[in-house]
Amino acid sequence: MNLNLTFFTPSSKVSSGAILINSGVSAGFPSPADDFNQERLSLDDVLVKNKEATFFARVSGQSMINAGLDDNDLLVIDRSLEPEHNKIAICFIDGEFTVKRLRVEKDNIWLQPENPNYKAIKITEDNDFIIWGIVTNVIKKV
Repeated sequence: MNLNLTFFTPSSKVSSGAILINSGVSAGFPSPADDFNQERLSLDDVLVKNKEATFFARVSGQSMINAGLDDNDLLVIDRSLEPEHNKIAICFIDGEFTVKRLRVEKDNIWLQPENPNYKAIKITEDNDFIIWGIVTNVIKKV
């Protein structure tokens, strides 16, 4: 599969959140006339829709780089979402976890990497296969 994932569960700690500068951050020239408007923001409120069904996993590998999932990125995974064609999913196949795009064709399911150096995996009845959850967000370090 060429990809390992390390799983984390969301903390149930109550947090007041970090400060959000609500006027937007200009990628051009900032306007000195903009008001400095701020509020508190919790990333749990933005990224986690269902705390009981949400997990985090760290990516290890290069098979999904063209989907923007790079080595060491942190994935937000919701196990309550229904798997659908073209969704990025965390799957358990033959004893290993992997992250791939779901390709559903008639009676076939494929796990599609997003890197031309990797081949798609056709799921057959011989595989021990579970779609474990759907990736909803990716958190990157810059």
